[in-house]
Amino acid sequence: MAKTPQDSSFSFSRRYFHWKNKDDEMQEILNFTSKSEDLKTFPNSTRARKKISVLAISKLRAALALGRDRSPFSSGRVVGTLFGQRRGHVRFAFQEDFKAAPAFLVELATPTSALVKEMASGLVRVALECEKRAEKKGAKLLEEPVWRTYCNGKKCGYAMRRECGPEEWKVLNAVGPISMGAGVIPGDGEMMYMRAKFERVVGSKDSEAFYMMNPDGNGGPELSIYLLRV
Repeated sequence: MAKTPQDSSFSFSRRYFHWKNKDDEMQEILNFTSKSEDLKTFPNSTRARKKISVLAISKLRAALALGRDRSPFSSGRVVGTLFGQRRGHVRFAFQEDFKAAPAFLVELATPTSALVKEMASGLVRVALECEKRAEKKGAKLLEEPVWRTYCNGKKCGYAMRRECGPEEWKVLNAVGPISMGAGVIPGDGEMMYMRAKFERVVGSKDSEAFYMMNPDGNGGPELSIYLLRV
């Protein structure tokens, strides 16, 4: 039986993104609790349970602090903006909210019109791959400067990370009040844009994904962007 685009997307995500669901996390908590309950059969069990409780709380706080240090976003939902001149290169910007500076801004070699045409024909999967560098062992994934680009499995040149300059801020401020939509910015030539909410999923320090959220909640994402360090 032939695979659908949704099947391919699921296989791709399962290969690179290994996260636990809420049921798995709850089971771990229950297992940990059952171990502490077993201590009731031993002397000084109250002291032992208290020690385990303090240890668990300290580990939880450390994990939360580590998560805050690693991530430029405070939540799993971010604002994503795709924009560029019709015959120019397309750019992706991801922000905590429309007033915040982009935590990730990248310019692809793909023309804006070509990507828009691709999106009009169906689901689009954009994969950005970068190399692991020994001299940059502690570098964050979103700070990598150069990426190989694939669109629905086809190689599309390279993408470059950019700083948000006056030109980019002009576009982001122009579409600032818009939470979801697409069009052409008036008075700015043929500057096309598309803005939507994205769900951010972190697989590991070397893999992240951004899935465009449909407003009606039905169907899969029309646009998915994968970041991979290989």
